[in-house]
Amino acid sequence: MADEAEVLGELQRLRVRVPQVTGALAASVDGLVLAQDTPNVEPEGVAALTAAALGVAQRLADATGQGAFRELLVRGEDGYVATYAAGDQAVLTLLAEDRVNVGRLHLEGRRAGSRVGDLVAEAAAEAPEPLVRTRGRSRARTGTATGPGVVPADPATTDSGLPVRAANRPDTTNRPDTTNRSDAAKRSEVTKHPEPKLQPRTAR
Repeated sequence: MADEAEVLGELQRLRVRVPQVTGALAASVDGLVLAQDTPNVEPEGVAALTAAALGVAQRLADATGQGAFRELLVRGEDGYVATYAAGDQAVLTLLAEDRVNVGRLHLEGRRAGSRVGDLVAEAAAEAPEPLVRTRGRSRARTGTATGPGVVPADPATTDSGLPVRAANRPDTTNRPDTTNRSDAAKRSEVTKHPEPKLQPRTAR
C-alpha cells in the first residue's frame, strides 16, 4: 500500500483547508487503515464501518443503475460523515461539523480522494511481486505435460529431494538355490559320505 507518511500529510493539509473537518481517515476497501487523523475516534472501527457502508452503497448504485461508487454522505444531528472513492483500492472518510459548507467539503474531499488514490496506485505498481517458495522438489502430475521447464518426476527421490532408501532385504545373489535340488544331486551327496561298514569280530 501507499506510504503512510505521504497519505497522512494529505489528510492534514485537507484539515487545514477546511477547518470544520474534525477527522480524516484513509482506508483500503476491505477496512484496513492506511493513515488517519481522527482524534477521539477509534480509526479501526471507523475503517471497518466504512468498508461495510461502501459495500452497501456499491450494491445500491448497481441496483439502481447509477454506475460505480463515487461518494457517500451521512448527516447526523451533530455533523457529517462523508466517504469518497480513492481509486479502486481505497476510500477517504471525513468527519465534519454541522456548520461546514457541504459544497466545499465535497470539493476538497474529491480532490484529496483523487490524490490518495494516486499514491496507493503508485505504491502498488512499485511493490515487488511476492516470492512463492516450495518445499523440496515438486512431484510432477500424472499426465502428458511436456515443454521447456517441465521436469519429470524422479521415482528415486522423495518430495524433499532425498534419495529413497531401499528396504533391508537379504542378498541372495551368490547363494545357491537349494529349494529345487534334483534327486541325482541328493544321491551324489550320499555317495560322497558313505555310511561306515561294521567289520565282523573274529574269535581269539
